[in-house]
Amino acid sequence: MSLKPRLGKMTGLALPIAVAALAATAAYAGADTTFTPALTKFTDFLEGSGGKIITVLSLAGGLIGLASGRFTLSQIAVPVAVGIGVGTGVPIVTSTITAVI
Repeated sequence: MSLKPRLGKMTGLALPIAVAALAATAAYAGADTTFTPALTKFTDFLEGSGGKIITVLSLAGGLIGLASGRFTLSQIAVPVAVGIGVGTGVPIVTSTITAVI
């Protein structure tokens, strides 16, 4: 077998690999900001008026249950848990994700 066809095959493989190696850049975890606007908007919603609305609606549901004459601990515990979750849960989750990533 002649050296010329083998040299052509090796060049055909080496050239794309060399171009890819030269064009490659470092990838860093957390450097992508594709979803940052959506995350910021959602976080601002939950920490602001949206979180307050969710908490008030939860409290209203508990009060309606109390007005109907049947009392359960969940009618009080659920609105309190929702308020705590919305108020402090979002910063805890976002700081945890930021620290891990």
